[in-house]
Amino acid sequence: MKAIGSSLTPILTIAGSDCSGGAGLQADLKTFSAFKLFGMSVVVSVVAENTARVISCFDIPKQVIDEQMQAIFEDIPPKAVKIGMLGSKATIECVAENLAHFKPENIVIDPVMFAKNGFALMPLENCELFKQKMLKFADILTPNIPEAQYLCGFEIKDEQDMIKAAKELCELGAKAVLLKGGHSKTNANDVFFDGQNVQIFKAERIETKNTHGTGCTLSSALASSLALGKSKAEAVKEAKDYVFKAIKYSLNLGKGCGPTNHLFESMGLE
Repeated sequence: MKAIGSSLTPILTIAGSDCSGGAGLQADLKTFSAFKLFGMSVVVSVVAENTARVISCFDIPKQVIDEQMQAIFEDIPPKAVKIGMLGSKATIECVAENLAHFKPENIVIDPVMFAKNGFALMPLENCELFKQKMLKFADILTPNIPEAQYLCGFEIKDEQDMIKAAKELCELGAKAVLLKGGHSKTNANDVFFDGQNVQIFKAERIETKNTHGTGCTLSSALASSLALGKSKAEAVKEAKDYVFKAIKYSLNLGKGCGPTNHLFESMGLE
């Protein structure tokens, strides 16, 4: 048997844990595997949730986050980092300190604020600190429309508002922004602003309730493509194609919003 271990590209997720497996670092690790990468994780929160509700959330102490980061970066430095849920001010400050110290490349930040049922995974009073501490590290920031509204402070009604918000988030520090249009009432088009140019990535809307973890999956797919050497625009296209198929072949599991299917290709569905 041919040994392939040495050829696997390492990649890291810094995120919360979803015990039901559809979102959070579990979704990230499944996505990394689908892209044939060596996935690693730093757990910052443990969330007791399923497809229907969030029961509770426990934030990991700073020392434990610091030590996880040290363990990763002293041994297997990742080629890209996906950052998800940062549930407390202490967690935001801790992760920011570690990013400044270790200086990883290809950072994708998903500003996770709400679970599908509306549970606040990042309390809104932490929004300003998040902007101050985290946006400057984002090679690509991936807010949805509600998240972008809170970060920018104005209502987003249409595509022009999405473009305005993406540009403002770059002015606040992000190097590029993919503003996801899944919450739009008209279409599922995304706005991508790379700091200079705007691109509209069009997508048809799939009618399904099984969309648990789509934001986590998209951001981890983006980080995966960047880790493999793709440009930002190429990574956006590749990630959107992957998520579209993961939703198309989503899994009808649970009593609420079922999970996307991260491993559709290995199942022979595409």
